[in-house]
Amino acid sequence: MYHHVKKLMFTVRVDEPDPRFGNMLLEQFGGANGELAAAMQYSIQGLNCEDPDRKDLLMDIGTEELSHLEIVGSLARMHLRPMKADRDAAEADPLVAIAGGGGVNLFNSMGNAWTADYLKITGELDVDLRSNIAAEARAKIVYERLINFCDDAGTKDALQFLMTREITHMRAFSLALDSLGRPPFVIGRIAPTAGLVDQFFNDSTGAGDHGEIDSRGPWNEGEQWEFVESPAFQDLRSTQPESPSIHVESSDLEDIEPLHGLLIDQLRDILHAEKQLLKALPKMAEAAQSAQLKRLFEAHLEETEAQVERLNECFDLLGTAARAKPCKGMMGLIEEGQEVIKAGEKKDGSAADLALIGAAQRIEHYEIAGYMTARNLAQQLHQTAIVQLLSKCLGEEENADQLLNQVARPLMSVSKMPASVE
Repeated sequence: MYHHVKKLMFTVRVDEPDPRFGNMLLEQFGGANGELAAAMQYSIQGLNCEDPDRKDLLMDIGTEELSHLEIVGSLARMHLRPMKADRDAAEADPLVAIAGGGGVNLFNSMGNAWTADYLKITGELDVDLRSNIAAEARAKIVYERLINFCDDAGTKDALQFLMTREITHMRAFSLALDSLGRPPFVIGRIAPTAGLVDQFFNDSTGAGDHGEIDSRGPWNEGEQWEFVESPAFQDLRSTQPESPSIHVESSDLEDIEPLHGLLIDQLRDILHAEKQLLKALPKMAEAAQSAQLKRLFEAHLEETEAQVERLNECFDLLGTAARAKPCKGMMGLIEEGQEVIKAGEKKDGSAADLALIGAAQRIEHYEIAGYMTARNLAQQLHQTAIVQLLSKCLGEEENADQLLNQVARPLMSVSKMPASVE
């Protein structure tokens, strides 16, 4: 049985209502990845579940999602409230303002009605748990984007709470799936066709006479995989025996030495850049006046230390010395950062931190470009292990850039910087 306690799971506060943002919040109220869809999906899966332990898990999380729906609905209602009386606010969404009286309803942000088609229910526990993991991941991304588009502190606190619980649920579903003890690719009861299941069809070709390079990685090469030509081309050859064979450039590069040398050169440049950053980040953290920005720099320092270790591992895989090459680009960026820190001593907190964030983001974008170039070279050389190491570093840099954006938004809204008079 259900029992409603007249208290929100997380107390919400909206200081500055924003009807347009309230409309965005409706995506998590009545949208495909929203809280009602999650509550219904998990609860119905639970009703169908013959496994009492996993049924308890599904019903617990399904019930919590109803509590989340109440939080999102309360947030949306507070942001939409100006629509009840203000014409300009009402124009943000006439459907909500006129048909709904400025309140929430089971629609998404585009006014599309909620539908049970959103639910993924198969009656196979392992398949449903995989759907739930994906659903939580999608919801986490939606909350992340809502946070990025929000300037209201109280709203961001509530969204951060909801986003965090998505990760909690993802972990619970993942561990429940693991606890079933089933091999990850055993789905259902009928075994796949032996041999065919291990064939990866090369079904995409590029432009030009020979096509672009075919990417290879653990998804299509290794002991279990047989990389085969596209069935479409096999059929074509059987009817036109005189047709020329497909030339796959990625199979054997005629001269890999120039690319190999270029990759090593890029890695040495990045290694020196990261080592410089290890010295600069503590100074940036010390200069940050916002506690959140200070924590961000400290966390990225730990990431940078791990990135240096990964770069050293890349050199080991290439069989060459981990020798840094002076990175003049990073030298210049750090020098600019030092100037920003010095100038910030004369500015108020928000203005100083915004300038510091700008300097940090220039560094992040420089690193993103470096890691992307090195990763692409490693991919061309079929250095799968190196591609994975560099992809992890690249993801961390891109995430750091997004986190800096999140810190900057509220600082911009509260910063009072009068125009200077020379």
